[in-house]
Amino acid sequence: MQRCIDFYCRCLDALSALLLLAIVVLVFGNVVLRYGFNSGILISEELSRWFFVWLTFLGAIVALRERAHLGTDLLVRRLGRHGRMACMTLAYAIMIYVTWLLTDGSLTQARLNVDVLAPVSSTPVAVFYAAGVVFGLSALAILGWQLLCMLSGRVSTEDLIAVRESEDEPHAPVHRGNE
Repeated sequence: MQRCIDFYCRCLDALSALLLLAIVVLVFGNVVLRYGFNSGILISEELSRWFFVWLTFLGAIVALRERAHLGTDLLVRRLGRHGRMACMTLAYAIMIYVTWLLTDGSLTQARLNVDVLAPVSSTPVAVFYAAGVVFGLSALAILGWQLLCMLSGRVSTEDLIAVRESEDEPHAPVHRGNE
């Protein structure tokens, strides 16, 4: 399962790079056309906004796998293995619940907006909300796998801290399940 998650995140990294490139080309091209030729590409603003939303959600999936989101470990570092497991189990339960809420809300919005078309591109607005659905389903799979690894005892006591010290340890190893 971990190999599938790693491959999926590598694909998301590549897709994110393509989206970022598209945003740069669309915005820069539109700026040049507006100031240089008193013209512009109407679809540029809409697409770059949608690409940015997708880029943000795809990046959040990768950051979730790498445990790169912000957090604090002031209390958890002082606990033993059982205390850390209890805190992590509670944290995973809360994250899974909130992710489920986000997924359900995004899915509802996507369903409601299937027939609503974007003003310039005429793309269904559901595509915009689908970013939340993709994030939610991906995050649920990653969180579920990490929780399963933790509960089955495949994690060290040090890995029971969800925060990675990026400033102190720039090349700190990332916990990836049963490695």
